[in-house]
Amino acid sequence: MAEIVFCENADEELERFVADGFEEHSAENGTSADYNEFTFAAKDGSDIVGAVMGHAYYNEVHISELIVRKEYRGKDIGTALIKAVEDRFRDKGYDHISLTTHRFQAAGFYEKCGFTVEFIRKSRTDPKLDKYFMVKYI
Repeated sequence: MAEIVFCENADEELERFVADGFEEHSAENGTSADYNEFTFAAKDGSDIVGAVMGHAYYNEVHISELIVRKEYRGKDIGTALIKAVEDRFRDKGYDHISLTTHRFQAAGFYEKCGFTVEFIRKSRTDPKLDKYFMVKYI
């Protein structure tokens, strides 16, 4: 039996294992994953003030994280980070960008960026934690 261990941070070997695993399974099923992780950072001088992270695979780009420092919000940095993702992957064979956000987070911001709500998963314990599944076709 394999031992399960928590990995604080994925190293290059683990990232390669995941990408190769996606590609191998995809090839066995007649498609290509073309799994690629991405990160864009917004910097003010040497300070990181925002970042967007995610991965692209199959026909989808998925944003997993987007954060802008509180004092830099409302200055179009989040919008610029979303645009950087769109510009990077537009016209490269991807159908859409997907993401999730919670009710207390940024659904309105993403709608202003052109995303639409596909569905909302209601929290059984706290309405602030209702999860919005959003998409933007590119």
